[in-house]
Amino acid sequence: MKQILYKADSRGYAKHEWLETYHTFSFAGYHDSSRMNFGVLRVLNDDIIDGGRGFGMHPHNNMEIITIPFEGALSHQDDMGNSKVIETNDIQVMSAGTGVTHSEVNESSNQQVKLFQIWIFPNKQNVMPRYDQINIDPSGSINKLQQILSPNPDDEGVWIHQDAWMFIGDFESGIQTDYKIRKPGNGVFLMSISGDVLVGDTLLNTKDAIGIYDTDQISIQAKSQAKFLIIEVPMSL
Repeated sequence: MKQILYKADSRGYAKHEWLETYHTFSFAGYHDSSRMNFGVLRVLNDDIIDGGRGFGMHPHNNMEIITIPFEGALSHQDDMGNSKVIETNDIQVMSAGTGVTHSEVNESSNQQVKLFQIWIFPNKQNVMPRYDQINIDPSGSINKLQQILSPNPDDEGVWIHQDAWMFIGDFESGIQTDYKIRKPGNGVFLMSISGDVLVGDTLLNTKDAIGIYDTDQISIQAKSQAKFLIIEVPMSL
């Protein structure tokens, strides 16, 4: 088993007029040649957006983009004709494919939005762009792993063009589980959203993360009340 530790205070950081952001991997003005990706996981941005502000219309292509709000609401518009609001317990996905242009703006004028935006390289190029959004029941992650993304359109959660899975866990202190790799050769990136999580022999505190590969199973135990995100991805680009 091999692993890479990503401590919260080692992430790239930027504070703009209306955006505070932490980059686990190289992004925008933050570049670290040793932090380009974990397998096909290219971006995990931990964003805080001020009220009434956000990203104007901008393009993407050939990327699977997943947005997970944890606080507040985000207004989304795109050139596919979608006009949506993404709130806590929503999961949004866009397959950018041949190209999509969209905007993301805080729905509130006076409250912040806190979210993760995740980019994953697809396994198919130049697909037709698509949008999906679901609402999950947060009770589904209490002391168990709740699947929020997979490669299968008929499976639980949203789906993407990649052999990747995502799960959220919201565990009471002392609760333990084993995560089994869905596809041989994949790796697992696990981030603590809040609280302390023991992953194998490594303790993660809030916003710490670990990437693990060359194994078929990992052990996870909450050492406090803890919420965490699991992202399983192929290790080859």
